Amino acid sequence: MFPQKRRNPTPNPSPQARRGKSTPASVNPSLQARRGKSTPPSLLAERRGVRLFQSIILLAILVIFTTNTLIASAHKVTTAADVGATLHLEPNDNPRAGEATKTWFALTRKGGKAIPLAECNCQLVVYAEPHSPKEPPLLEPPLQPVTAERYQGIPGTEITFPRPGAYQLQLSGKPKDGRSFQPFELKFAVTVAAGSASTQESAKVQNVNQNLENVTEEQTQGIPLWAIALSGLLAVGVFFGVLRMVKRR
Repeated sequence: MFPQKRRNPTPNPSPQARRGKSTPASVNPSLQARRGKSTPPSLLAERRGVRLFQSIILLAILVIFTTNTLIASAHKVTTAADVGATLHLEPNDNPRAGEATKTWFALTRKGGKAIPLAECNCQLVVYAEPHSPKEPPLLEPPLQPVTAERYQGIPGTEITFPRPGAYQLQLSGKPKDGRSFQPFELKFAVTVAAGSASTQESAKVQNVNQNLENVTEEQTQGIPLWAIALSGLLAVGVFFGVLRMVKRR
């Protein structure tokens, strides 16, 4: 008789296995905490308030930065050799046609020291853009010493631009002592908005158009009524005459 082979003993199944249930897998405790607990409404409102406050601060910083950039770009700065100047147009660097515009130049040499008009043979000319190199200037306003902000005796004047559009201001000068600074020529681009001059021109155009309309009305009213009636009768007669000729054919 051959010895019988021993069978591997079957492990005793757990009660859960016998019942048809498997052991639940391990669950992440943080996931259970998130599932079991919801954020309180007060905490949500607090978070939203913090985000709104941060957005307001960022918006305020952006507005301040943009405003400062626009103010800085409004003043036109030009340099040449060892001399520089900042152009100021009043009011608010927004000249208007037909209105006197106070104009002054913060003229300084290298290092920031101001150059008063008393130390400079300066000249200002104004060109309407576009212009050719040999074209004479449109305006040559005389310069006078003015005091503005922290500058005293710097070149200044009043300019009345005749019409809106683009202009170029050229400020040139030489030192009176011949050695304080190098001769210079500074160019500034200026855009002039519509003002009283353009308003007057528009009023003139309207008056001309109104006069033309009045003349036309007077000419129309001057035609006698009998002439108008006679023209109508002739037109009707011609119409009926042509109609009869067509019928005969």
